[in-house]
Amino acid sequence: MAGVISVAVVDDDRMLRDGLRAWLDGVPELRLVATAATVAELLGTPEAPRAPDRPPADVVLLDLLLRDGSDPVDNIRRVLRTGSRVLMISTVPDRSRIIEAVRAGADGYLTKDHDLPTLVAAVKDLAAGRGAHSAELAFACAYDDSPARPRLSPREREILLDYASGMTLKSAARRAGITVHTAKDYLDRVKAKYQQAGRPTYTKLDLAQRVREDSLDAG
Repeated sequence: MAGVISVAVVDDDRMLRDGLRAWLDGVPELRLVATAATVAELLGTPEAPRAPDRPPADVVLLDLLLRDGSDPVDNIRRVLRTGSRVLMISTVPDRSRIIEAVRAGADGYLTKDHDLPTLVAAVKDLAAGRGAHSAELAFACAYDDSPARPRLSPREREILLDYASGMTLKSAARRAGITVHTAKDYLDRVKAKYQQAGRPTYTKLDLAQRVREDSLDAG
């Protein structure tokens, strides 16, 4: 079906998996194609890997903490390597774990008390190449004091977001009402801060990656 987003769920709560199946069955734009209790069940193991001809789904809903004791960061990276995008789901908005998940490459984070329209909107955002913003994610990022996350001034963040989104530096400067030279100074400061934090940014693609990793466009 053209335009339908395929979804897989990895959660060790069978009632939740069945509940999501019933929920998503009524959403014509989404199609649940797989459910599993672990990432190994979804993707296979090194001894018996799943055929790598295609990703298991466009978007994988991945429980943060699984009873098999698997590492959340490793789970995220394994799923990302298949080409799927990852929406983390959890029972609690644990700030440190949210940041860790985003650092590992997760595209969004929702707690399990959200309603169906919120979940559907998040899945659609991920499938369209955007991040799934949520109150939990915005809160976690706002209070992230990790040394790896540079503290950017409002103007540095503004120029970074515009430039990393695809604007030219000239366009970003015009939008901010400053000269190109001043905009370049702000961008150079951003790069220097990330360099000092051990996360160098040499290209526009690097900058866009830092925006996603730090969810700078979340609020």
